[in-house]
Amino acid sequence: MQLAETYNDKVVRQFTLATVVWGIVGMLVGVVIAAQLLFPALNFDLPWLTYSRLRPLHTNAVIFAFGGSALFATSYYVVQRTCHARLISDGLAAFTFWGWQLVILLAAITLPLGITSGKEYAELEWPIDLLITVVWVAYGVVFFGTIVRRKVKHIYVANWFFAAFIITVAVLHVVNSMAVPVTALKSYSVYPGVVDAMVQWWYGHNAVGFFLTAGFLGIMYYFVPKQAGRPVYSYRLSVVHFWALISIYMWAGPHHLIYTSLPDWAQSLGMVFSLILIAPSWGGMINGIMTLSGAWHKLRTDPILKFMIVSLSFYGMSTFEGPMMSIKSVNALSHYTEWTIGHVHSGALGWVAMITIGAVYMLVPRLYGRTEMYSTKAIDAHFWVMTIGIVLYVAAMWIAGVMEGLMWRATNADGTLTYTFVESLKSKYPYYAVRLLGGVMVLAGMFLMAWNVLRTIRNPQASTADQPVLAPSHA
Repeated sequence: MQLAETYNDKVVRQFTLATVVWGIVGMLVGVVIAAQLLFPALNFDLPWLTYSRLRPLHTNAVIFAFGGSALFATSYYVVQRTCHARLISDGLAAFTFWGWQLVILLAAITLPLGITSGKEYAELEWPIDLLITVVWVAYGVVFFGTIVRRKVKHIYVANWFFAAFIITVAVLHVVNSMAVPVTALKSYSVYPGVVDAMVQWWYGHNAVGFFLTAGFLGIMYYFVPKQAGRPVYSYRLSVVHFWALISIYMWAGPHHLIYTSLPDWAQSLGMVFSLILIAPSWGGMINGIMTLSGAWHKLRTDPILKFMIVSLSFYGMSTFEGPMMSIKSVNALSHYTEWTIGHVHSGALGWVAMITIGAVYMLVPRLYGRTEMYSTKAIDAHFWVMTIGIVLYVAAMWIAGVMEGLMWRATNADGTLTYTFVESLKSKYPYYAVRLLGGVMVLAGMFLMAWNVLRTIRNPQASTADQPVLAPSHA
């Protein structure tokens, strides 16, 4: 049964190519600001090139431009094939692509100009927030409309994760972005003080939980079994994983505000739910990795599977590290240090970027009627360059962060501080250099991927039929 010609793959191709382009842009900005921490003169005394303005541009580019485009591409691809139905509206699907690119372009203009709300991961001002809302509603209509018109009764688990991500991100965005406009490009949050901080980190952590976790777990649950040629290890576990994750994640946000003016009970609540989160997170990691049972030999020759399995390993590591850092006694050392930066990037680069890259390498040949990517050796080289780059980056930030935290709280016999802040900053410089090297390696891998994707598209090969995924077997 061949259904490929009935699908709308044009929008999937557009978002897939956007993923590659924005991945390079976002990571390039990241490398620039990493270099600025070593060499501050690299801002050239230009306001729009300062670290404070490029840093939100970097986070928005890698999360919403790179990660967001990947989620649009994969969710549109997966929902059509698991439902055996074309997207409900080609026009709305096209609107989501061009609307999302416009959002990204506006972010790239306004953030360097210093036009910002000042809320982390939600810096964009109110007119752009309204555009995001409209695009997101259209996205929801396309995705859920396609689910409704499905030709099979079963809704595959990947679609449950995509659905939770779409609904929750909509709620998070609307609630956290509520503001009073005072000019065309300036607004103030409707929430006062501590309440604003609490709402912000309810949003901020759940942007991680649903945008950067649930959505990418949807990618994992489709693309890992597909590439391994095996059914998901335990379908029952995947359902438990889904309900446990979405029930618990919402409550973990206060762990960003430990030792602040947030009420102590709210801080403790965030810590407890963060620790509980280890169980569903590791359940999902184990389910993904064990899907390779009986197919481990494929790792020798399939670098795409290497990306996916290592991404799951980083997912497991990050989802253990995060709850550990939420424990108050550990947080007393880690908070505000480079350790947090290492944690964020082990998840962002190790989990999110690697599972995305694996999915892109799977998608491109299928979307352009090719039998495989132009160069498997280039994929393997990309894997090793990126893995080594991430390890260098994360390890450097772990060491710098623990050292920094210990220096900050070291005291002399008379109770005075042993080290000044400048001394702690100076001690981090060698690790900043290692972090920069790691970032350059990750960026180099992205350029290698872009070359491979371009050659694959231009290289005429025999077409390969894209077989639809049938209803999964239950373990």
